[in-house]
Amino acid sequence: MNARNDVKHQITARLAQMKYPFLILWACGLALTQLFGQPSRQPRVNKAVSSPEVHADRTVTFRFFAPNTKAVFLEREGARRAALTKDEKGVWSSTTEPLAPDSYVYSYIVDGVQLADPANPLLKTIVTGGGESIVHVPGPKDLLWETADVPHGTLHRHTIRSNVLGEDRSFWVYTPPSYSETGPKPYPALYLLHGVMEDATAWISAGQADVIMDNLIARGQANPMILVMPLGYGFADPADHVGDLFALTTNQRKVMDVFASTLLNEIMPEVEHHYRIDKTKRAMAGLSMGGAQALYIGLSSPGLFNAIGAFSPAVIMYGSPDHFFPSLDVKNIEKIKMLTIDCGKEDFLYRPVQVYRDWLKAKGITFTSIDTPGSHIWPVWRRNFVDFASKLFR
Repeated sequence: MNARNDVKHQITARLAQMKYPFLILWACGLALTQLFGQPSRQPRVNKAVSSPEVHADRTVTFRFFAPNTKAVFLEREGARRAALTKDEKGVWSSTTEPLAPDSYVYSYIVDGVQLADPANPLLKTIVTGGGESIVHVPGPKDLLWETADVPHGTLHRHTIRSNVLGEDRSFWVYTPPSYSETGPKPYPALYLLHGVMEDATAWISAGQADVIMDNLIARGQANPMILVMPLGYGFADPADHVGDLFALTTNQRKVMDVFASTLLNEIMPEVEHHYRIDKTKRAMAGLSMGGAQALYIGLSSPGLFNAIGAFSPAVIMYGSPDHFFPSLDVKNIEKIKMLTIDCGKEDFLYRPVQVYRDWLKAKGITFTSIDTPGSHIWPVWRRNFVDFASKLFR
């Protein structure tokens, strides 16, 4: 053992003189592995625990390594906060009941601080920085959010300079498998808006909109269409100012007007310049904050959109609908072929959504109400998206 320790010391000392730290670590690990044999298998460097672990019975064990932490809780969408238990090695863990096949957003509360799972690479990023983790409980291949052996579309990332906001803004575009830049056929376009605290990637990472569209198109359950997913904040530097949306003094209508200007006057022309869009076939949908934006922009822009989908729309942002829609014209609304307002029955926004629906009815606006089981969570919104996308442009 002493001879081995001497060799180990010599290798480490020699590598310490090397220029690049990453190469030092890599070379050291390779040399020591060859000397002492294969180490215990670990999928990722410095991975202290395996988490999340999905079992055959669809229960899930979450783990978090923190020997000096006082308390760790699990926040998982659709479930109550759960306390994790620490073992003698400093690993906190908790196992769920069997979960329905789906993907679930979760995070840890570690001594009062919200953190993503450091052992899990699946992440939904947050506009302020960091993110929330995602656990996938596999299900049968007929689930539309399960990746299948079908032709896949392409995701494109664009960045433009917004003169309205005075900063660069990124957005994502999904083109269906059949799309060709040189083909003669124009495609319908669906603009997808995310919720508060999220960014332009939310409909990809958590919503799996591209996977769903691939499967819908392959099964003939949806027409091929282009998806556009912008960053949905009507102010500059959202990382520092997104909290202003929760202030009672914020002029929510002004914020929506600024975002509408960015979307309609900057992003939409850019998309229609680069992609073959059928300008007679546009739709808009969104969840939570994005649902409220879709209703506001769609109902205030007669003739631009054929369909509007609002999933758990945060209509509480309106305050009074009469303030946001002072001149709602029923004749213009009749040009919209499909208007749906969806909400989970356990959603904290369900009652405000009902009040808004009643307001629309009193105005003589025709729309479709879809109430589903569930709360303010992505498993609800993915199903809302499936239903909406499968009916578009038919």
